[in-house]
Amino acid sequence: MAAAAAAAPAAAASSDAATATAEPEAGDEDSRDVRVLQSLRGKICEAKNLLPYLGPNKMRDCFCTINLDQEEVYRTQVVEKSLSPFFSEEFYFEIPRTFQYLSFYVYDKNVLQRDLRIGKVAIKKEDLCNHSGRETWFSLQPIDSNSEVQGKVHLELKLNELITENGTVCQQLVVQIFHSKRHAFADLISSPLSQLPSPFLCSPLNADFSNVKACHGLPLINGQSCDPYATVSLVGPSRNDQKKTKVKKKTSNPQFNEIFYFEVTRSSSYTRKSQFQVEEEDIEKLEIRIDLWNNGNLVQDVFLGEIKVPVNVLRNDASHQAWYLLQPRDNGNKSSKTDDLGSLRLNICYTEDYVLPSEYYGPLKTLLLKSPDVQPISASAAYILGEICRDKNDAVLPLVRLLLHHDKLVPFATAVAELDLKDTQDANTIFRGNSLATRCLDEMMKIVGRHYLKVTLKPILDEICESSKSCEIDPIKLKEGDNVENNKENLRYYVDKLFSTIVKSSMSCPTVMCDIFYSLRQMATQRFPNDPHVQYSAVSSFVFLRFFAVAVVSPHTFHLRPHHPDPQTIRTLTLISKTIQTLGSWGSLSKSKSSFKETFMCEFFKMFQEEGYIMAVKKFLDEISSTETKVSSGTSEPVHLKEGEMYKRAQGRTRIGKKNFKKRWFCLTSRELTYHRQPGKDAIYTIPVKNILAVEKLEESSFNKKNMFQVIHTEKPLYVQANNCVEANEWIDVLCRVSRCNQNRLSSYHPSAYLNGNWLCCLETSENALGCRPCTA
Repeated sequence: MAAAAAAAPAAAASSDAATATAEPEAGDEDSRDVRVLQSLRGKICEAKNLLPYLGPNKMRDCFCTINLDQEEVYRTQVVEKSLSPFFSEEFYFEIPRTFQYLSFYVYDKNVLQRDLRIGKVAIKKEDLCNHSGRETWFSLQPIDSNSEVQGKVHLELKLNELITENGTVCQQLVVQIFHSKRHAFADLISSPLSQLPSPFLCSPLNADFSNVKACHGLPLINGQSCDPYATVSLVGPSRNDQKKTKVKKKTSNPQFNEIFYFEVTRSSSYTRKSQFQVEEEDIEKLEIRIDLWNNGNLVQDVFLGEIKVPVNVLRNDASHQAWYLLQPRDNGNKSSKTDDLGSLRLNICYTEDYVLPSEYYGPLKTLLLKSPDVQPISASAAYILGEICRDKNDAVLPLVRLLLHHDKLVPFATAVAELDLKDTQDANTIFRGNSLATRCLDEMMKIVGRHYLKVTLKPILDEICESSKSCEIDPIKLKEGDNVENNKENLRYYVDKLFSTIVKSSMSCPTVMCDIFYSLRQMATQRFPNDPHVQYSAVSSFVFLRFFAVAVVSPHTFHLRPHHPDPQTIRTLTLISKTIQTLGSWGSLSKSKSSFKETFMCEFFKMFQEEGYIMAVKKFLDEISSTETKVSSGTSEPVHLKEGEMYKRAQGRTRIGKKNFKKRWFCLTSRELTYHRQPGKDAIYTIPVKNILAVEKLEESSFNKKNMFQVIHTEKPLYVQANNCVEANEWIDVLCRVSRCNQNRLSSYHPSAYLNGNWLCCLETSENALGCRPCTA
């Protein structure tokens, strides 16, 4: 359980300030074990009034992306031929790294060329709390390459005095740039004095240097790691001395290992003519400016960001070091005139939870697990926690996961449902409210019923979403040329096919769901002994109304489809969902009149008011709410956990002897991890879950690729590259969870790859050498 906290702003400069602000280093010892869990939840609703094309075809094919700084972590479907695209896509993910801006980009899809960026909404991290929990229209802003920055620089400054040969004192600034999280005073001390400018061949008292210790998290350029270099300048009222590093190839964390020297003040005995004059007080006006660039080779170099640090930060200290977030250029967000690019409606909720080590939550965990045994249940810790939270979702989801893991959910859900029944006066409204009991059961069905939905609904939903058959039966909404009778036949075909699959799926229903449905049925019968239908409506109100009907109308939220369907398909799914929901309602089937308000739906539903449908629903509800042992329990089937497209490093060798990366479709179940050439094809490679020994991140320096992780198992490690940091974090998390109880799990691992006869991290030559870093707890 995590204690929710207000969003803590990242250390970043104000966009109005010219000088970068230092980002704090790691906290003190007491805070090192505290983990900050960042999460983002919300909805991309719609855009409106986008700029049209200048030609006769003014419409655009639009999609929207979510970016953490410059890294894309989510993409909507493409809405074709619209200047006011309706996306209606909900999102939720955990954010595994620091960031400055959360940005939403609206694109125009282009088949032959690069997609055109129409505009963006960029919100600073510390401003996200101002928009939390409500829908807001944001004006799209123009996209200026000078403002598109991300990453940070570790800078160290030190002011040194040097004694010349004649005994006078002067000052010098030494700048060193290299990528390392370690301090590197040794590199400075070992630098030969012959590298000093000629007037300063003298004995150093204190070294005065500016040391850029690390450049970290630079953006991808066209999907690849960049080729960065840095320019280092000492800037003042009458000077601008600039030096440049070498270009580093294919890395977002460049290590330069170069030293630069700047003359700050001269001794009075130095008489050589200079291009500038420096007075002692001018030191207050000097600043170090570091610009990061991507080397464009044959094309123009790309600006990656800059920092400016005044030399007077050394006024009170002999040295200064800090991480600095890269900033846009001074004019990066300024424009003399901008066109009205349109607007984007968003709902954003960003949260930070400060999570302590698990032992701190031991007493609370014990207290919550005792909840099912507390009488009355309203006095239990779990019930009180669910009631006092402002947003019940904050408590219900972790509560259900905890109780489910410890086999305590069925007795707790039964107890709170019984409390609901005591307050229910009409059998027709049984479990229709939004109580703690219904929320717990909703979350339980989403967790344990995911595989059940996939094997039951996904094939038919795929057919519906990929078909162009019209199913509109509302006379008012019919398009020109539509035949309502043909549409009715199309709709009936889909409803019959879906209904038949559902009522024959009882053997796949998870045991936990069956156990709870059995309890609900028994309690409802005792509460309303004179109503013969309540034993069925108590179960159907969950399995049809809150499970199947919701999954049909919103397949993307249950991971049955990758994106929100298009408007025509949404309409088809809505009509199917309404019909399935009513078919599953035992009370509606038992009455001569259906519950539809629309006349056209009442007419359509008459096709299903037959004894065969009634008996099929009754048989299905009997089977999923029975305590009899099933021939094939749903939990014995492998549970689908996650799937998606990623890149894996070849296990064998190519003809030219080099291992490469190939795009593959990965699928994880509770039994095995597999990858395939395409979705639905036979597996190329399989790793049983029981053989997984560890799952850890892989250092970027191994292959100069970001977002990599390794699956360490009984054979050679599998190296995988995800498409972004969020996806990598999700895969690592689910793989760790499914394998955490495996025997022989490793206690240490190698954070880098084994290449060219040694481990890059510790330089051990044996491929079977013990790991050099403890595994993540």
